Amino acid sequence: MRDTVAIGFLGTVLDRRGHGAERWKKWRPSVGICAQPQMPLRRLELLHDNHHLRLAQLTAEDIAAVSPDTEVRLHAVNLQDPWDFEEMYATLHDFAARYPFDTEREDYLVHITTGTHVAQICWFLLAESRHLPARLLQSSPSRQGERLAGETSVIDLDLSRYDQIAQRFQRESDDTVSFLKAGIATRNPRFNRMIEQIERVATRSDAPILLSGPTGAGKSQLARRLYQLKKARRQLDGAFVEVNCATLRGDSAMSALFGHVKGAFTGAHAERAGLLRGADGGMLFLDEIGELGLDEQAMLLKAIEEKRFFPFGGDRETGSDFQLICGTVRDLRQWVRDGRFREDLYARINLWSFELPGLAERREDVEPNLEFELARHAEQSGRRARFNAEARRAYLAFAAAPQARWQGNFRELSASVTRMATLADAGRIDEDGVAEEIARLRHGWQDSMPEQTPALLDPERLARLDLFDRMQLEGVLRVCAESATLSEAGRKLFAASRQLKAQPNDADRLRKYLARFGLDWEQTQHRDLG
Repeated sequence: MRDTVAIGFLGTVLDRRGHGAERWKKWRPSVGICAQPQMPLRRLELLHDNHHLRLAQLTAEDIAAVSPDTEVRLHAVNLQDPWDFEEMYATLHDFAARYPFDTEREDYLVHITTGTHVAQICWFLLAESRHLPARLLQSSPSRQGERLAGETSVIDLDLSRYDQIAQRFQRESDDTVSFLKAGIATRNPRFNRMIEQIERVATRSDAPILLSGPTGAGKSQLARRLYQLKKARRQLDGAFVEVNCATLRGDSAMSALFGHVKGAFTGAHAERAGLLRGADGGMLFLDEIGELGLDEQAMLLKAIEEKRFFPFGGDRETGSDFQLICGTVRDLRQWVRDGRFREDLYARINLWSFELPGLAERREDVEPNLEFELARHAEQSGRRARFNAEARRAYLAFAAAPQARWQGNFRELSASVTRMATLADAGRIDEDGVAEEIARLRHGWQDSMPEQTPALLDPERLARLDLFDRMQLEGVLRVCAESATLSEAGRKLFAASRQLKAQPNDADRLRKYLARFGLDWEQTQHRDLG
């Protein structure tokens, strides 16, 4: 059996209650925890300041009277301000660092009933972080029975011991993940794992988050939901500010982002606050961040790191503290190599990077998103539309087939559902309506397909290619032209073999394949391949 040791502050009010014989009729927490027959204490480490030394000595004497086997050790702890969090935490941290804990022979309890609220919080933090290898001990007056001893309860910070609490945390986490997915019961394992990780990052960190993926994959919607989540949890109190950086050019980019002073440029007749100041205390979503110029990138880096920046044309700094979410369809790593994106800014926004897959990579999610889009259309238009059974089967068979390109991703699916629901007579989408929509989608996809021939190669190199290699290269170039990033194209091309690798590096494999023909990723993004 290991000995039990308690650590706690002297209660300068509660331990002083009563004088003479009267004090034995009152509950006093430091005395009471030593008078528990079911939990005998081998030792009490009693912290006090010099102003209450006499009270500490009297308390030790009374403990000796009710529990002769309990050794009381007095520790003088003199604080300038016991309500100062920093001073209290540092003092208790130093005490824990010096204390000779012997966990093989002793169990430790931290008495949190006495001391200031600040002390109680610090005890909790030190125990939870295991700087103190202890459980928390709470005491209170007895509602019946022995008045002197009172009642005690031990709080173990291992939440696995508290199934109901753990289950509640899990339910809350599941609800948050569902909220980030707009309540859509998605079936794609990779996407679900990514959203679960984003939920943990968003609720535990205020570092920048980078969302990459093709246009229409849902980056803007996810950013707005992250804001709503953090706002609901009181982690943000400012506004959500969104801007597409592709719309910012020249002086207007500087002015829009950082504001300007009066007279900064021709037409600047009044001061402008700018988007960064508008997002103070809230969230700034910079979509297509790769489109920012290098000068704007440099100023943005300073604003992220220092929370300070100069308005355009100004000589006095202003400040803004915001959560930054960035979106991009570009391969920013390649843009860094090409000198089109600052390496230091990329390193700063890439701490948490998540790539949202397009609809073509989440075909199993077409059906749940179909129901979501129907419900959204009903809410927006006030007209409810439903598929009949045959029409629904026909549309899902087409939409989830490998031939469905879904270049616009979920945005294109939303438009498709909106068209069918709007044209549906009496709110019923039938086979004819589905057939018309399928024809419309196929026509649009065919019109947007570039002539995919390896025209990027010089004629001599092309002449040396076997028909087999030429057809394979043509297929690779087609997938590259349809993909927003090198990684996305790699996942499509190596979808089967990547499952057999412990650490698949699809982007590197594709990069090496293209290099065999003297090509790089940027060349494959040119749409005039024919």
